[in-house]
Amino acid sequence: MKTPALVLILLAASACGTSPAPTPSPRQPHITWQDYHGVRLPLSDIDGPRVLARDRAQGFSHTQQGALLAALHIGVRANSQWGPAVFEPTITEQVTGPDADRLLEQTRTNYEERRQEAGLPQGRPLGKAFVDEEAYRWESYTSDAATVDIVSAGPDPRGTTVRATTRIQVVWQDGDWRVVAPVDGDWGKMATPLKSLDGYTRFEG
Repeated sequence: MKTPALVLILLAASACGTSPAPTPSPRQPHITWQDYHGVRLPLSDIDGPRVLARDRAQGFSHTQQGALLAALHIGVRANSQWGPAVFEPTITEQVTGPDADRLLEQTRTNYEERRQEAGLPQGRPLGKAFVDEEAYRWESYTSDAATVDIVSAGPDPRGTTVRATTRIQVVWQDGDWRVVAPVDGDWGKMATPLKSLDGYTRFEG
């Protein structure tokens, strides 16, 4: 990922008249990868998420890279795959917009249908997902709102790799990035099959 611009702070000269201290070089973010139940997700020590607890992810920097990571981490967790202990608070607390309630309703319904098909106890996660988050492309960015297309790749039933790009919008609200719920609460309406990564930026690592 491209390094976000950092504000450099010049240290003032002391009262004894010494010269200002040298301007420090911006620190490069350190990117690591998390295996989130089969989904590979990038983590940045600068841009977040700063809080990882109870399978949730919160605390993203007020930067372009923070917006990207928020779109990715929140978008993944607002999914029936991980069970209501994850998607319920994620959608309730980290998703906004006119279709947020619809997203929660659809996710609950999808979870219950799949849980019964699999014969799982109530509340149990549906299993691993085996997805790689590969690349992204910005549609727009301001300090208050951003839209980004994120490429996910995974195996299809024939064993070949298939890719799709999902458009996710985020807004800065109450000190953190929030995902805007997809139209009609349906992530499928925001996803498009993808044949090539031309024009996309691959995630580091």
